[in-house]
Amino acid sequence: MMNMQNIMKQAQKMQKDMEKKQAELAAKDFTGASAQDLVTATLSGDRKVKAITFNPAVVDPDDLETLADMTAQAVNKALEKIDQETQKTMGALAGKLPF
Repeated sequence: MMNMQNIMKQAQKMQKDMEKKQAELAAKDFTGASAQDLVTATLSGDRKVKAITFNPAVVDPDDLETLADMTAQAVNKALEKIDQETQKTMGALAGKLPF
């Protein structure tokens, strides 16, 4: 059985590892796109919108609702990618818990 000092050292190391992984994740960019890539959204790993681009073919002043829907779709896909990467990265660390 591990002594408490070893458990504390491992917990501190894991915390440092998690902070490092979170910083690496925040520095990554994730891009999501709507159907046919008509709208793309790029977000940072800390969920900040960095860019939204529109294919000129989709910009119809008489149909802004479709543009809004595609924008939301692109942002949501980028958020899904962030969630997947977060789960993959942080899940690997959770498997190293000493207790």
